[in-house]
Amino acid sequence: MLVTYSEASRDLCETDSILFGAALAVCRIVGAKLFTAGRTTAQSSSIPAWSTRTEERIAKARALIGRLIRFKSGNARPRIVCTVRMAFAGTNVSLSQPNIMQKLTERIDDLKQRIAAWGKRIWRYTERSTRFNQNRLFQSDQKRLYKSLERPMVSGTGPAPNQADTVAFWRGLWSEPVNHSEGPWTEVVASQCAGMCGYYAHGPRHHNAGRRSWGGP
Repeated sequence: MLVTYSEASRDLCETDSILFGAALAVCRIVGAKLFTAGRTTAQSSSIPAWSTRTEERIAKARALIGRLIRFKSGNARPRIVCTVRMAFAGTNVSLSQPNIMQKLTERIDDLKQRIAAWGKRIWRYTERSTRFNQNRLFQSDQKRLYKSLERPMVSGTGPAPNQADTVAFWRGLWSEPVNHSEGPWTEVVASQCAGMCGYYAHGPRHHNAGRRSWGGP
């Protein structure tokens, strides 16, 4: 089949596609692993299965908390009631007992604690994975590491401003004279700056004179 298709090829791109398809078919038949461009990085940075399951648990727990709160506030729809009964399945809690509100509060607090524990586990894994990848990248390519640590530049996605409107705005803002009311604190700052300038202007000469007085060079 390869000979037949390659002889019918009309250009180099088509020949390349035919060879790639043949190689891919052979690898699938013999069960060999495929290493294509970009696959290694994507696989190494993929989210583990347990993290995905944990995030699904967090989402379900948050949805359950929302329905428990709605039932606690007086929402007695059949779907909400069914969810509350499922939340207390396997326990001796019934919706008709007098302390049901306290049991709802305890169940909500328990779910919140579980969500916090699951989130903490994902956070610890993410931090450890980030440090591991950064240390490995520091040993292999420091330039790439420092570039990845730089804060990404935020650029606007809207249309660019009109040049004429921009020039007119800033020209009208800076061309018109404005009288500023300066307070007494400006005089204090000016005097302090004048003293600092006098120190830097005369300080080195006094320092050399002192050194000459005790025999310095």
